[in-house]
Amino acid sequence: MLETMQAPLFFGLIAASVTTIGLVAVSVRGDWSARFSTLMGLAAAGMLLTLSLLHIAPHAFEYSQHAPAFMLVGFLGGLLLNYTIHALFPESAGGGRAAAFTPIMAIAIHSFIDGVIYSVTFAASFSAGVYAALSLILHEFPEGVIAFAILRRHNFSNRQSFFWAFLAASATTPLGVVMSSPFMYFLGPEAVGALFAASAGLLLYVATGPLMAPLKD
Repeated sequence: MLETMQAPLFFGLIAASVTTIGLVAVSVRGDWSARFSTLMGLAAAGMLLTLSLLHIAPHAFEYSQHAPAFMLVGFLGGLLLNYTIHALFPESAGGGRAAAFTPIMAIAIHSFIDGVIYSVTFAASFSAGVYAALSLILHEFPEGVIAFAILRRHNFSNRQSFFWAFLAASATTPLGVVMSSPFMYFLGPEAVGALFAASAGLLLYVATGPLMAPLKD
């Protein structure tokens, strides 16, 4: 099993490193990030919309004929999660820290699924795995920036934002590789497409819901 995990884990660690570079780049200007957190939040929404519609969704439709249904499930799941958090922590409605939970969880889930995709595609063939990995790595840098911007906008300190964004957007990718590798031969294209679609739906909710909140201010 270790041999089959080497290639996807290698690329998963590269992806985590690229995300971390994005975190470092934005965290060294932490004060600036705090001042422009609203603008960064809206920019993050735009990046998430682009990522979901132009990168994740096409793969989902390629792999699964039920992708639209799973996208809806992901979107409604984000809505339900956000509603539950606001019900449990009503003070977060004014921009408190709890309001960051839904978008950060969405990024963590998506990043974890990226790790699963590495395992599945490398199980199919080495060339397919490399192609998929290179495509996924392209969005890792802005993913780190997005996670950091969300946390700063919800009153986390520079150090706290870096730590939690690293866990959500960076560490989860190799974790996805490690946890999915033993089961990768049981995940067919339909299952991969379902995961992609649910991830796209969840990120679409984050982009059009929590990250658009500044427009109401």
